[in-house]
Amino acid sequence: MNNNRFWFNLVFSILGGAIFLFIALPLISILLQSTPKNLLIAFTDQDVMHSIGLSFLSAAIATCLGLCGGVPLAYLLARKSFPGRGIIEAIINLPLVVPHTAAGIALLLVFGRRGLLGSWLEPLGIVFIDNIAGIVVAMLFVSLPFLINSSRDAFKMVDCSLEKAAMVDGAGMWRTFWFVTLPLSWRGVLSGMLMMWARGISEFGAVVILSYHPKVASVLVFERFQGFGLNSAIPVALLLVLGSVIIFSAIQGLLSNKRQNHIQDY
Repeated sequence: MNNNRFWFNLVFSILGGAIFLFIALPLISILLQSTPKNLLIAFTDQDVMHSIGLSFLSAAIATCLGLCGGVPLAYLLARKSFPGRGIIEAIINLPLVVPHTAAGIALLLVFGRRGLLGSWLEPLGIVFIDNIAGIVVAMLFVSLPFLINSSRDAFKMVDCSLEKAAMVDGAGMWRTFWFVTLPLSWRGVLSGMLMMWARGISEFGAVVILSYHPKVASVLVFERFQGFGLNSAIPVALLLVLGSVIIFSAIQGLLSNKRQNHIQDY
C-alpha cells in the first residue's frame, strides 16, 4: 500500500512539475533577459505605460460590461431548462475555438464603419474603429465565455432548496438572488471575472484588426518586436507580466484571507 502511494505521488509530482516548469520557465526567462537599464527606460516611456494602462482599463471595462449581462445569462443556463439551451451554450463557447483574427473580421463586419451596427452608431458619435470602444468590444467578445462558464458552474453548486426556503419565508426572486444565491456563488463569479479580465489583457488578434490605434500592450509588444527586435520588446512584455502578477497575487491573497476567515468562523 505504501509502495503504491510512493509511486503514485512520484509520478504525479514529476508530471505536475514538468507542466509547472513549462509555464514558469518562459516567465522567468523574460525576467532574466531584461536588464535594469532597459526596464527603467520602459518605465519612463510614455507609450509603454499608456499602452499597459489602456490594456488594463479596457479589459476592466469589458469585464464590467460582461458582468451585467453574463451573470444573468449564466444563472438562466444553470437554473432553467428551455429549448435550444445546448445551442446557446455552444455559441457562447465559440470564441474559445474561433481564431481570433477571424473573430476580428467578424466583429469588423458588425462594428465597422459599414458594419451592421457600426453604420447606424457612427452618426451618433459612437465609433469602434481605432477607438477604445473597439478594443473593449474585441476583449469582450473573446473573454466572455470565461465569466459565463465559471458563473454558471458556481450557480449550479448552490442548493436549490436554499433558494426555495428563502422564497417560502417571503423573499422574492430578486431578494433571493442577491442575498442567497449570489453570496453562495461569489467565488465562482469572481474567478470568472478575473479570468475574463486576464484574457482581455492578452488579446491581440481581434484587437489589432478592429482597433489598431490606440495601441494596447499586446499590440505594442508585437510592434516593438517587428520593428526593433527582441531586446526592445522584452521590457514591455516584462512590465505587462509584472503588472498582471501583482494584481493576480492581490486578488488571490484576498480570496485566501476570506476563505481562512470563513473556516475560522465555522
